[in-house]
Amino acid sequence: MSKDSLGPPHKLSRCWHHASCTACRTAASLLAVLLLLDGAMFSSSSPAPAPLEKVFQYIDLHQDESVQMLKEWVAIESDSVQPVPHFRQELFRMMAVAADMLQRLGAHVASVDMGSQQLPDGQSLPIPPVILAELGDDPTKATVCFYGHLDVQPADRADGWLTDPYMLTEVDGKLYGRGATDNKGPVLAWINAVSAFRALEQDLPVNIKFIIEGMEEAGSVALEELMEKEKDRFFSGVDYVVISDNLWISQRKPAVTYGTRGNSYFTVEVKCRDQDFHSGTFGGILHEPMADLVALLGSLVDSSGRILVPGIYDEVAPLTEEEINTYKAIDLDLEEYQNSSQVAKFLFDTKEEILMHLWRYPSLSIHGIEGAFDEPGAKTVIPGRVIGKFSIRLVPHMNVSEVEKQVTRHLEDVFSKRKSSNKMVVSMALGLHPWIANINSTQYIAAKRAIRTVFGTDPDMIRDGSTIPIAKMFQEIVHKRVVMIPLGAVDDGEHSQNEKINRWNYIEGTKVFAAFFFEMAQLHESPEPSSLM
Repeated sequence: MSKDSLGPPHKLSRCWHHASCTACRTAASLLAVLLLLDGAMFSSSSPAPAPLEKVFQYIDLHQDESVQMLKEWVAIESDSVQPVPHFRQELFRMMAVAADMLQRLGAHVASVDMGSQQLPDGQSLPIPPVILAELGDDPTKATVCFYGHLDVQPADRADGWLTDPYMLTEVDGKLYGRGATDNKGPVLAWINAVSAFRALEQDLPVNIKFIIEGMEEAGSVALEELMEKEKDRFFSGVDYVVISDNLWISQRKPAVTYGTRGNSYFTVEVKCRDQDFHSGTFGGILHEPMADLVALLGSLVDSSGRILVPGIYDEVAPLTEEEINTYKAIDLDLEEYQNSSQVAKFLFDTKEEILMHLWRYPSLSIHGIEGAFDEPGAKTVIPGRVIGKFSIRLVPHMNVSEVEKQVTRHLEDVFSKRKSSNKMVVSMALGLHPWIANINSTQYIAAKRAIRTVFGTDPDMIRDGSTIPIAKMFQEIVHKRVVMIPLGAVDDGEHSQNEKINRWNYIEGTKVFAAFFFEMAQLHESPEPSSLM
């Protein structure tokens, strides 16, 4: 997804050396200047309070150390998706490294045993521990909890990486490596922000807590049970939760995220028998399961992207004037966005329509078919049993159980009209609710002020079209207010080949977190009326 050509370029030659190389530091500095000047988008940053100025200076002076730490973390192959002993060992090593770093900061750290994971093949693998850490217990201060994860998606040089995915490599101010933006970079940025206050012997403006896991990419195995167990203990004193596990909508302008879509994942099985048929012997005399399945999948969505399941849009939250104005204010260059996506044409022509259909309207995607012949060559079989897979991204105020009923009813109706002798079974394999926050609440006011201090501009207020279940868990299980403060740019390529985070985003994002601590402290002392909702 990410390309060397994306983002504001500079004229220096590329360097593939150590992150502390002088040329790389110069390139990063020039990149930051160009980013600030590009299109005259940002004004000069707001003057920071004196204590923050010292923290910012410290972060700048120690940025090479911060990059080196990220390099050491990226080198740990903490892949949670591939269930093999080597990667599980690496996950345990990653969690131990993080726990040790937090302990050296003075935090009280508990590494919670999460038991083992039973796999479909009967194999059992240990689940890496979840870190629960605390720094500060002043009852007069706000307590802010940071959630992050240190596991990554699979990565291999042969998949199309230009560099070793587990060797952080800096090119033109971009730090390439698996986990650089998702999510090791943001976790380290938060730790480095705390570390700057400690190194300068400044009192932390807020109490800090951490919950850091190692199984997010594999579905946060057993995390929900832990949150239930700890809601009246570890989480009891938490005022706000910060998540930094998504991206800006722009390559240049910072953003704050206030909503994500949910997800309902379905399978629909059509079966005649367990064995395949010879198409010469049986073709033309039976109801073919594949033909039934293609008709079923084709009945779900039209060519304009509209979902055809009756009633599916009935509970979608109504569009308000305030929301429309939010979309208008967002910085999105449609031509650039389309070019970087390598898509010939989107379904919609305006920025507002694109954003609304990414964030506030449901979408249906067809993902694949099990049981069909998909290898090269011509195999003339009729599959005896096929399974189609599709999902619906849910938005406020859609209900998972109601969507399941609507989809099942629709497919049963379509199937009955085919008068097929085959058997059809619809199953919902996953049901995750959407999440949305109040952008006028305290944590969002603090995030916007922190970004204004560091970047000199108000952030884009964005939603995320994907699903981040942990946000809903914090709201519904531990009853805490959540803010999402992404650090990475839209072209970072999370989950993709050549994943990266810009040095500029990483270092300036560390400052945003430091400023966020300060702003949370100020608002906690004198809360604004609008923040009490």
